[in-house]
Amino acid sequence: MGTLRLGFGNAMGLFSKLGSIATFRRPSRSGSATVPTATPAATANLAPPKQKTLAELEQEMAVEYVKTRPIKLASPSRRKNPFKKLFWLGVWVGIPVGVLWFINLPYPPIRRPIARNAPILLVPSYASMDSSYRQAISLTEQASQLIDNATAFEDIDLGAEKVEQAQANLDRLPLWIWDELPGRRYWWYDWRLSYTGFYSARSEVGRLQAKVFQERNAQTALFEAEQTLDRAKQNYQQANQAADKQAAITEWRVALNQLEQISSQTLAGSIAQQRSNPYQQEFQNTVGAAAGNEQTETLIRAARQFAWQAAQAGQNPPHSVEKWRQIEGLWQEAIQRLDAIPADNLAGYAEAQQLLATYRASQSQIRVRLQAEQEAVLNFQEAQYKIQALLASIPTNPDRVNRNAMISQLQGIIHQLERVPNGTTVYLESQALLLSAKNKLNQL
Repeated sequence: MGTLRLGFGNAMGLFSKLGSIATFRRPSRSGSATVPTATPAATANLAPPKQKTLAELEQEMAVEYVKTRPIKLASPSRRKNPFKKLFWLGVWVGIPVGVLWFINLPYPPIRRPIARNAPILLVPSYASMDSSYRQAISLTEQASQLIDNATAFEDIDLGAEKVEQAQANLDRLPLWIWDELPGRRYWWYDWRLSYTGFYSARSEVGRLQAKVFQERNAQTALFEAEQTLDRAKQNYQQANQAADKQAAITEWRVALNQLEQISSQTLAGSIAQQRSNPYQQEFQNTVGAAAGNEQTETLIRAARQFAWQAAQAGQNPPHSVEKWRQIEGLWQEAIQRLDAIPADNLAGYAEAQQLLATYRASQSQIRVRLQAEQEAVLNFQEAQYKIQALLASIPTNPDRVNRNAMISQLQGIIHQLERVPNGTTVYLESQALLLSAKNKLNQL
């Protein structure tokens, strides 16, 4: 207001001076200036200026003052950096978090002093281990129910996933935790871990893993057997030659045997047992008597093969005891194949009975040769023992020789050697000893 008043006084002085100044004419082109004079007529026509009010003058002076006053530029304000605050906030928060993370590392040299002096700082570790333990127990129970009481292969797969998750939670539990904190309970934390429960869970997880392995193997065996079965049935239906049909029948039988060999303790084994009877019935209805005849022919061919091997082995006697036993075993194998032929197959059974008569007779002859060889070897060995005893009993002085005793011993040796029959492996050697003994007896 003071500024406005000062401006108003100056303005009044200015207006008073302006009233006394005369108007000048525009200078001429020659450069001289003439002072204009006021004529009476012009003076008479000029009206007196209108007087302005004080409010109008103050308003005009305020506008002029605003236009003429210097503009002060505002100094730029300092802007605060938000990242600086975030940095210091991270520092103040990160330091205690880092320290807490360090003292909760799962290493005994770090954990033990903290557990003794400030166990409350280990609450994150306790909570993590307790959560892992609870999840491991829960997952183990779920897996046990799914695997032990499985009704479909999907249950086995889901149970296997639960077992893997339980194993992962058990792996998060350190084995040395009970040495560090054996059975402690704090007023601020209820310790739930159990040494017995931990190792029981580990044992149960191991058992379930082994059972999942067995179940999957049995499932694979069931899948392969059923694939072989379907392929054999298709091949049998498409076969035009007898050899192709026989190959399909053999493959069909192999598939049925594979089904029976799957363990009944598994889910796949129980399914295989349920499907085995329908598969067997389908095999009998499809193949019928052809399969029975083919089986009979197969047994007869096998018996003939064993008999041929036995006959070949028995040529060019004599043979040792072991060789005769081997030949007898081959005849026995041939006889067993023929005995397996059922009586309802009339043609095959009749042929089998004819072969059985021949094979059993051959087996009886082999048994006789075997017994003869055994007795010959035994008599020859006893004769050798007696000869050694006789040689050991002869005195160095010929005058002291007891001829009667020597004659008696020689007669026993000769009798023993004469019991070695012809056609045995020791016959030639026994004859040489027999000749030598008789010569010695004649000398005495």
